[in-house]
Amino acid sequence: MATHKSALKKTRQDEVRRVRNKAYKTRVKNVVKNVEAAVLEKNKDAAEKALHEAISVIDRIASKGVIHKNNAARKKSRLTKKVNALAVSA
Repeated sequence: MATHKSALKKTRQDEVRRVRNKAYKTRVKNVVKNVEAAVLEKNKDAAEKALHEAISVIDRIASKGVIHKNNAARKKSRLTKKVNALAVSA
């Protein structure tokens, strides 16, 4: 266990950040699930609306550094591909 004042503070900060980042990552997982559920239902309007929200959330999380920018780009690309495939098939 740390005994220096600065080390104790760093431990507290790390815990706060860990909990916050976990919440952010959970939020990303949920919005991705919403898009994929709308795609499975073949609901084009709901899928596009969910995609718009997902892209917004993913960009916000990437800008905070919780996920890497390339990870964010990959998630957005894959979701967009799924929604676009739904629009073509309809």
